[in-house]
Amino acid sequence: MRQLTETKNIATENIATRNIAGKNIAAPIPDEAEKKRALRKMKLVALSFLVGAAVIFVVMSLWPGEPAWTGYVKAAAEAGMVGALADWFAVTALFRHPMGIRIPHTAIIPTRKDAIGNSLGEFVGSNFLSEQVVRERLRRVGVASRLGAWVAEPDNSERVTAELATVVRGVVAVLRDEDVQEVMEQAVVKRVVAVPWGPPLGKLLAGVFADGSHHKLVDLMCDRAYEWVKNNHSQVMRVVSDRSPSWSPKFVDSMVADKVYGEVLSFAWLVKTDPNHPMRLAVDKFLAEFASDLQTDPATMERAEAVKQQVLAHREVQNVIGSAWSTAKRMLLDAAEDPSSELRKRVREGLISLGRKLTDDDALRDKVDSWVEGAAAYVVVNYRDEITTLITDTVQRWDAEETSRKIELQVGRDLQFIRINGTVVGALAGLLIYTIAQLTL
Repeated sequence: MRQLTETKNIATENIATRNIAGKNIAAPIPDEAEKKRALRKMKLVALSFLVGAAVIFVVMSLWPGEPAWTGYVKAAAEAGMVGALADWFAVTALFRHPMGIRIPHTAIIPTRKDAIGNSLGEFVGSNFLSEQVVRERLRRVGVASRLGAWVAEPDNSERVTAELATVVRGVVAVLRDEDVQEVMEQAVVKRVVAVPWGPPLGKLLAGVFADGSHHKLVDLMCDRAYEWVKNNHSQVMRVVSDRSPSWSPKFVDSMVADKVYGEVLSFAWLVKTDPNHPMRLAVDKFLAEFASDLQTDPATMERAEAVKQQVLAHREVQNVIGSAWSTAKRMLLDAAEDPSSELRKRVREGLISLGRKLTDDDALRDKVDSWVEGAAAYVVVNYRDEITTLITDTVQRWDAEETSRKIELQVGRDLQFIRINGTVVGALAGLLIYTIAQLTL
């Protein structure tokens, strides 16, 4: 029952808050509570050395007959008390006024907290945040080599991919659809509308026509034209019949239609089979002139702009633009959530490939190390003051008494050995001085 009560008290102490100098300071967490117990224990040990020296001194002072050897023990005990008291005063003066007496140059940490913070910031800036130190440290670490070896492991690349997928899901979930859609319209659609289509389209077509890449499309059109003529004899006959005079006999119309059909079919066959047919050459010439006009002819460029406006104003195009982000968002979320998706698969493979290159390719590894060193050096050179200011500002915001308490919790236990050593060394020094005095007198 008592253990349960003690556990409850400790838990209550850990979640409680105290108001110090108008600030809410969280009570010690279990680790701090353990440090407090260790500190109290070491203080009792150091105090026991002082008490022991005092008891020995009193006993030697009251020893009956005062034999010669008691003088040596008494001198050692007396010096040990002096050493213990002196070191107790020195250790205590770091954190508070000894016995509450405001002796000058005591309670050093509470009274000089800001100066200590500034000194700590300057020390960190000078010794840890110098460009040379950062570059040498990163060079010894070999960031690229270690990163490459780590990320080349399939398990690690899978872990990185999963973390990236989590980041993507988080970013996509945070972004509002209307905001992204507005950005897309501002950054993409309006830029597309603002840029004339004629000259760049003409330049692109000119390159395509110059390479002859359009010939396959022309071949396809010629093939389809021939097949259409071949399979639509009745339509050709009907067109000729409809165009013939009313007084013309039907058999004459049929003969003429057959003749026309044969000529059209023969023409379509020649265009299809002869790469140098005048019709093909005329198409090539027309396309080349059209590409040139798109770049130089104002009338053609104006018509291209009108076509662009009609295309972008079309309802279906507007629907596609409006749903672009929703579609992209859904694709990203599906790919990020599915471990077997093509996106995550390619990311994993890319990471493994990058890791192997960083491990095997000395030139790439040196280049990445150089980038890392340069980036770190840039941050240090340009933001060193801001980093050290973070230290000094943080220390300045701390409450003086609370700061002293926290520092004492961290180093106070070790400082108690100063008191113990002071007692022992003082006793030895007193014994030595007393012995020399007895030998010389």
